Amino acid sequence: MANTSYNRIIRKMVIGFGNLFKDITLVRYNPDLSEAERFLVPIVYATKEFYVRRLEDDPDLSKKIMTTLPRMSFEMSGLTYDASRKQNTNFKQFAKTSTGVISQYNPVPYNFDFNLYIYVRNIEDGTQIIEHIIPYFTPDYTIKLNLIPEMGITREIPIILNSSSSEIDYEGDKDSETRTIIWTLNFTVKGFIFGKTTETGLIRTSITNILNQISSTDTVVFNMSATGVGKYQQGETVYQGYSLGTATATAKVISWDVNATNLLHLTNINGNFVSDLPVWGMISNANYNFTAYNVTSQKPVNLAEIIITPNPSNVNSANVANGNYTYTTNITEFPHIT
Repeated sequence: MANTSYNRIIRKMVIGFGNLFKDITLVRYNPDLSEAERFLVPIVYATKEFYVRRLEDDPDLSKKIMTTLPRMSFEMSGLTYDASRKQNTNFKQFAKTSTGVISQYNPVPYNFDFNLYIYVRNIEDGTQIIEHIIPYFTPDYTIKLNLIPEMGITREIPIILNSSSSEIDYEGDKDSETRTIIWTLNFTVKGFIFGKTTETGLIRTSITNILNQISSTDTVVFNMSATGVGKYQQGETVYQGYSLGTATATAKVISWDVNATNLLHLTNINGNFVSDLPVWGMISNANYNFTAYNVTSQKPVNLAEIIITPNPSNVNSANVANGNYTYTTNITEFPHIT
């Protein structure tokens, strides 16, 4: 939370919404329906209360005020979390830059509420502007926004028209013919909020052991690193992956020895546990990487071991981005008697 991260996502949502209505042209007609004048309807970011106050500032209702209409304004009135569009927030997206590889977690879906206000002096101007807008929303209209340029992330953002209403405000005394007609259109913008981008670390060693068979009753002892956190609980399920539901490997804890050796005894193993990735405890939330393992039962038999390392050994993100590296594969086969 303390790290600074500002992707200007909300600003982009506001600008994208406002740009939808910036080119609306109003035409006024003569009694014979010939064109009398046309002009662009200006739009600003302002609340309705603020704009109505500006219109009422002149107590004499002079001609200067008449020239301010028609006009439009809009505002973002709030945002709410949208659980129906939730993605797995532990998944990452990756992008290559000139200096390395960066990553970013999946965004969080939020609905942005917007109000569009249309201020006119006569009903005809209001209905004409409304007919400029409503046909495009059925009830949604989709725009494309470049949300995270450095990641190459662009999203199609639906904008939904929820409702429209009008009101007429008469100014002055009860006999005055001066009035302001205000149309209010409410929209929902289905957007996202993104977190910070980070440089991605590299897995420098991959160890794969080929075994003939692991049964559910076999016990495997993992040598865990000393830099993890937490204490595994006897009987809990451990896993590798972003969550238990998407785990690439699972097992059940028999015992956890933290007396200098950090030995984790597992059984009921499903999937393939990979070194250099944390083994998570479902209940304890403990997590450690493992450096080696040993099967305590008579089987399975280790048939081969494959170790892959980068070349050079100090390869970094910049090397990966520029393609200036290779890798070395060492395969060791173990003889055995059946």
